[in-house]
Amino acid sequence: MKTTASQIVDYWCKTESECGLSIDWSEAHERCWRCGYKSALERCHIIPGSLGGSENPSNLVLLCGRCHREAPNVSDNRFMWLWLRAHATPFYDTYWAERGLKEFEVIYKRKPFPALANDAQTKAHIEAAMRQYMQKTIVHFGEGRLNPSAIAWVMWKVEEELSNVIALTRQPLTFTI
Repeated sequence: MKTTASQIVDYWCKTESECGLSIDWSEAHERCWRCGYKSALERCHIIPGSLGGSENPSNLVLLCGRCHREAPNVSDNRFMWLWLRAHATPFYDTYWAERGLKEFEVIYKRKPFPALANDAQTKAHIEAAMRQYMQKTIVHFGEGRLNPSAIAWVMWKVEEELSNVIALTRQPLTFTI
């Protein structure tokens, strides 16, 4: 008999603290325990069956397909909880955007938007540019959301556009008579 998602959540909410995780136990049946997104969840073995892991709730967590593919396949049951907490985000639905930020930093060796102004006009321009460039990306088949490299590209394009706008506004005014 297959262990259900409810049995897995019931077991872990009595056994493991939700502190430092991407989810709280009240939503653990519908949100991935690593990235925190609402998603179709898969039963993920803490210790894979091929390494002697069981089908008991004590050996299962609930992950979206994307996180399940990145989950550790090791014989140490403690490592899953270290991995889940290492990837935790304090706010729902931000994990993949944070991964995009990290991807940007890997590619460009710096953080994006270094001289970002805090004025409303700049923020509005960034939001509009984000929407524009998001339309020029696609989600890989079966993934459900953009991958980190596509998110890094969007940030790069927005930053490039913003620097062009700032450069135009800093041009000295010239008058011809």
